[in-house]
Amino acid sequence: MDKFWSQFKSGTDIRGVASEGVEGQSVNLTNEVITDITKGFVKWLCDKTGKNSTELTVAVGRDSRISGPRIMEQVEKALMAGGVQVLNCGLASTPSMFMTTVDLKCDGAVQITASHHPFNRNGLKFFTVDGGLESEDITALLENAENKNFVDNCNGGTTKTVDYMSQYCKHLRDMICKGVNSKNYHKPLEGFKIVVDAGNGAGGFYADKVLAPLGADTTGSQFLEPDGMFPNHVPNPEDAVAMSFISKAVLDNKADLGVIFDTDVDRGGAVDSTGNEINRNRLVAVAAAIALENAKGGTIVTDSTTSAGLKTFIEEDLQGKHHRFKRGYKNVINEAIRLNKEGIDCPLAIETSGHAAMRENYFLDDGAYLCTKIIIKMAQLRSQGKDISSLTANLKEPVESREIRFKITDSDFRATGNRIIKELEEYAKTQPGWLLADDSREGVRVSFGENDGDGWFLLRLSVHDPIMPLNVESNKSGGIDIILDKLMAFLRTCSGLEVK
Repeated sequence: MDKFWSQFKSGTDIRGVASEGVEGQSVNLTNEVITDITKGFVKWLCDKTGKNSTELTVAVGRDSRISGPRIMEQVEKALMAGGVQVLNCGLASTPSMFMTTVDLKCDGAVQITASHHPFNRNGLKFFTVDGGLESEDITALLENAENKNFVDNCNGGTTKTVDYMSQYCKHLRDMICKGVNSKNYHKPLEGFKIVVDAGNGAGGFYADKVLAPLGADTTGSQFLEPDGMFPNHVPNPEDAVAMSFISKAVLDNKADLGVIFDTDVDRGGAVDSTGNEINRNRLVAVAAAIALENAKGGTIVTDSTTSAGLKTFIEEDLQGKHHRFKRGYKNVINEAIRLNKEGIDCPLAIETSGHAAMRENYFLDDGAYLCTKIIIKMAQLRSQGKDISSLTANLKEPVESREIRFKITDSDFRATGNRIIKELEEYAKTQPGWLLADDSREGVRVSFGENDGDGWFLLRLSVHDPIMPLNVESNKSGGIDIILDKLMAFLRTCSGLEVK
């Protein structure tokens, strides 16, 4: 691909600037570009399924971004130009769009979203019944767009409005009824107060169409109205400000639980009744505890930045196995699928960002599904006189944690980053008190004893950018500075790396 088309590829997504309003960022997701990308997808889907385009059915949904209606219109037109039958699902979550390939037997699905990115950006995610497209699939459809490798325009394409979100919500309600199995079967959440923060994204449905019909008191839920300018906070469960909003809502409303979603609801987080976040390592711990209930001794796949305390919790308290892998939710999911194919029992793939995919749910990263599982467990625990925080009572969390991002200044940033990683690995072997991790599948991870910082660092190469992120954790105050002093002595000798 040339530089113009390659700019739209973001891992397994299409991303670009879709609205004016940010200085220095001109719109590149124009109507023409969107049309060509969609037509490139149609050609790819024909090749994938072996069907003519006139035999295809494709569902289309969007999140709340201000550019969503414009892009959806262009996607529909491009699909219909190829004779495709279009199901317009309107405002929808990204996971629900995958589920249209299961429940509605669609050949493919398109979700218009840019996750938690700023209001001016947008993008496209594509699905088949096999899941989200891989990186090489995105490359192929973009090459179709660049080379105008399309199916012939033809008549017969139609569009029909479909309320699939109601069907999706019913599935979540049925899960809760069955999972809680209370005496009042159809109102299993009576007596619970649960607040929802949708961040003005697409997740407002969860309060009104999932929780309230089951008897939950959702008073105090906030930012449920779709607003693509995101006026209240960034819709991102990783963001500290966003989490402070849901924590405050839980405390102010004396709620039993709070849940928060990103813009397109493929990620979720939670807050317990005391306002403590169930996020990042703690979210992984809760999800692992739930997943391993029916998979004793199973393997939990996480990204590489999870804490040492989490590994101990999974392997000693939960009696499972912890398998760290590369950052990137698709990497983590694909690794879990690979392990299962090899006969290794792996019920969960989860990234600390909040992407959680369970085997029982097609290894689909679905924030609403994850929060539903947490709510079921909360209700089960209450019947035993416990609360959700009891699940992770033994989880040891770091006293300090920090992330630093070093810029690579060489043009061939991958070569430079890989060289630095190799040099650091050799350097670490020569340093007293440096313990190289034997399970690191990305970058270099080194642990230190109590007198040397009592923690660990992980230096890796960013998936897409000329950046080397460094994650450091310590179990004591001041420990990170001790670890950094040791590491910086090496990093300052590295050419091609901007170290301040």
